[in-house]
Amino acid sequence: MEIRQGPSPHARTDGPSAVTIGFFDGVHRGHQAVISTAVGRARASGLTSVAVTFDRHPRSVLHPGSGPPLITTPERRAELIASLGVDVLVVLRFDQELASWPAERFVKEFLAGDLQARRVVVGANFTFGNRALGTIDTLREMGLELGFGAEDVSLMEMDGRVLSSSSIRESVADGRLAWPTEALGRPFAVDGRVVTGAGRGVTLGFPTANLEIPPRMLLPGRGIYAGRAIVSGRAHPAAIDVGTNPTFGDEPLHVEAFLLDFDDDLRDQPISVQFLERLRDEVRFESPDDLVAQMRDDVARTRAIAGGGTGEEPA
Repeated sequence: MEIRQGPSPHARTDGPSAVTIGFFDGVHRGHQAVISTAVGRARASGLTSVAVTFDRHPRSVLHPGSGPPLITTPERRAELIASLGVDVLVVLRFDQELASWPAERFVKEFLAGDLQARRVVVGANFTFGNRALGTIDTLREMGLELGFGAEDVSLMEMDGRVLSSSSIRESVADGRLAWPTEALGRPFAVDGRVVTGAGRGVTLGFPTANLEIPPRMLLPGRGIYAGRAIVSGRAHPAAIDVGTNPTFGDEPLHVEAFLLDFDDDLRDQPISVQFLERLRDEVRFESPDDLVAQMRDDVARTRAIAGGGTGEEPA
């Protein structure tokens, strides 16, 4: 998949395209259905499949300070979109200037002009343009004039619940992982880079990988979790702490993972931590010995949930 930073001239396609548009945070199963529909339309008609997204959540520009925490990093979002067979990913800079574009200008100059759209596929609740006045009806009406067809993909429901990024964020923030796993089609994960921590884990017999995480990323609620750490494409069972280490005095909220049966040096390496099941609250223990006893139990439960040994990264 080719990644282009828009708008024109960088976003221009070399020929006619089938386009889908959205922020696609999380690339959950509803997003997957929309993107896959666009890819299918492109392949059936010999078009270039194009996914258009934005470099930041539109709400952070339209309502400064109110942007939601992000489910996926831009890099992970691009990887997930690429896995669906998209030919070109266009990443638009979402700023006040772009937000001021009327919907009609966006359609005429960008979709029909730069991208040479012949088919446009969006989610049923998609809006665009200044004051969000553009809708699927706008696309259909302008498409008749500009030579493209437009269709919307219905919102997806699972177990009677509408699938949305906001519902995933709410569940993750509460430490409830069943719905995010079902909605995403994979475990919720946090991407980061291993940095040097306080070193207490080594002293206690449980050396942990401390993650430096990009700002504005979604984290599960404070607690201890069973999961996996993905290192160089290999999955390792991991007991994960999202918290402040209250036994040693409160610290800034952070994520650290103890990888079972693993002793390589991870400093400065990128890893992805997948959250499978919440084990317990993070609590203050009366002594380090009490904490170690609990950590042994956490590790045993993690092994039962996540398995032992290593394996290829789960799909």
